[in-house]
Parts: sequence; C-alpha cells; structure tokens
Amino acid sequence: MNYLISGPVSGSDVTDILDKINGNTDAGGLSIFLGQVRADKVDGKMVIAIEYSAYEDMVKSEADNIIKSILEEFVDVESIDIIHSTGTVKAGEISLLVSVSAGHRKHAIEACSRTVEMIKERLPVWKKEVYEDNTHTWI
Repeated sequence: MNYLISGPVSGSDVTDILDKINGNTDAGGLSIFLGQVRADKVDGKMVIAIEYSAYEDMVKSEADNIIKSILEEFVDVESIDIIHSTGTVKAGEISLLVSVSAGHRKHAIEACSRTVEMIKERLPVWKKEVYEDNTHTWI
C-alpha cells in the first residue's frame, strides 16, 4: 500500500476508503481521523501552509509496522488505512487520514486514536511551517 500522497487529502480519498469498507459485515464500527492544517499564530505570524517531506522507503516499513502492532493490540480490528500528505498543504486542508474498522465501535475508536499517536511518534515525515511573510520554521 502507498501511504503517501502529494498535496492535501481529498474528499475522493475519504470516499475511496468508505467504498472499500462498505459491505464488510464483520465490522460494526468505523472510526476516521482527519488531521487538518491549522492557521496558528506563531511569534505574531500566521501559518498559511505546511510543507511535508518524508523518507518514503522508511514510511512504508514504519506504517506497515504500525498497522501490524495495532492488529496485535486490538484483535477486533478488521482494517486500517493511512494516508499522509507530502508537499504543500494549505491551512484548512487535510494532511492526514486514518481509518480503522473493527467489530465494535469502542475498539475502532481506541485503535484509531492509538494509530494516530503512533504515526506522530514513528512515521518519518517532517513539517515545515510556512508563514504569511514567506518565512518558515521546521517543526
């Protein structure tokens, strides 16, 4: 699976995930997390975008490991999908989609939350905040 896309996550990306899961009679719960770029104010400057870069070969390996870990921790989980943006994503656009289906809603919600935390900790994706005055900061 390719976990990275260029630019923001689109509505059709979300629809594709829903279409993939639709009809799975073993899953009673689906939890979706959408991470959106905020227009934060940093040192008096507004964030207008984030530029994401990634170590692509390692992203696949780490994402596979995250999914394996979640499937071992939550035996009720049926499927996990991860889509992370690379390149420029403007404030207000989506940069991360995580979808987890499970037999029960509680497991879907808990596994989705845990997946997001693991992505933040382990996925080799870096962020450069771009400000309204075209300066930037790596975070």
